[in-house]
Amino acid sequence: MRIDTNVEHIILASASPRRRELLTSLGLEFEIVIPEVDETPRPDEIPRGFAERLAAEKAGSISASEETAVIAADTIVVLGGRILGKPRDEAHAFEMLSELSGKTHQVITGVCIKRGGDRYIFSVVTDVVFRELERGEIIAYIASGDPMDKAGAYAIQGGAAHMVRTVNGSYTNVVGLPVCEVYEALLSL
Repeated sequence: MRIDTNVEHIILASASPRRRELLTSLGLEFEIVIPEVDETPRPDEIPRGFAERLAAEKAGSISASEETAVIAADTIVVLGGRILGKPRDEAHAFEMLSELSGKTHQVITGVCIKRGGDRYIFSVVTDVVFRELERGEIIAYIASGDPMDKAGAYAIQGGAAHMVRTVNGSYTNVVGLPVCEVYEALLSL
């Protein structure tokens, strides 16, 4: 399936295999350029603003022709207004998953689509409810290695699917790229 957009050339500014798969699902052809930006939150930066700023910085770090659309995104997990980044180690992953257990958190993906001098920046928020997790299942999930490079220490499309009771909003946003919204943005360019 090939979806027609008003864009001749697309660059995905991401190293994420999940974003690559999601964009491929639209039938789009694109190249990948991995951006290098500092992903440290600024003091007093709100989560949604942080995700949008990082997406804009990632897109801005990529040189492209006027006709090329650069798509960049950053996905964060937020619990009680606090950003849960990628775990530093297994103990940190255990701490994060224990905090998420039995609670509702938000997954926010900031997206920036840059084309020529224009930038379209937006974010999508999805509420995710975790069921109560047993200590042993958290340990087993961490032992799989899956949570170590994921925001909030989990991947809904992978071994953590059984932890999620409900998703209120965009599922693909939780995976790492809100496909519907990105598609609509590409159509409007």
